[in-house]
Amino acid sequence: MERWAIDLQKEAFKFSAAHFLIFPDGSAERLHGHNYRVFVELEGQLTSHGLVMDFKAIKPVVRAICDELDEHWIVPGRHPVLRWSESGGSIEVVYLDRFYRVPREDVIVLAINNTSSENLATWFGRELAARIAKLFPDVRIARMRLAVEETSGQRGVYTFESEAGAQPPRNLPAT
Repeated sequence: MERWAIDLQKEAFKFSAAHFLIFPDGSAERLHGHNYRVFVELEGQLTSHGLVMDFKAIKPVVRAICDELDEHWIVPGRHPVLRWSESGGSIEVVYLDRFYRVPREDVIVLAINNTSSENLATWFGRELAARIAKLFPDVRIARMRLAVEETSGQRGVYTFESEAGAQPPRNLPAT
């Protein structure tokens, strides 16, 4: 069996964001930030032009998602204990005895249950797949491997393998 893929590891595939991880015992990290890096591998059939996908076409899509996350506080909108709400142009976040109120434009609430690198990779991979399906309807992803690195050498990885041309699941709304 022969397989083809493109592998993207560009300096521009990065975003800076704040978060705090919530551990299984209920304790949580302090609010802090990372300079995240994103790595993408897309596997598929070669087109008649010998491409899985044109690098020039996919790079701006990955970069756009990075730009949307950049310089935001990422809040897990589906955590069973953490609560968030919008009020008067602000987002209020409550986790146990912690209370935060920040401008709405500084926060992105994602439909994830925790802000782990694994969950960020899953959200990013599903978002990328949805945009590829919309922008490039002829591209069929057989396999996607997407990693989000929070510090050098420490990555969460999402892998999707297509069954009979199926697309990855879509991201849900945060609430």
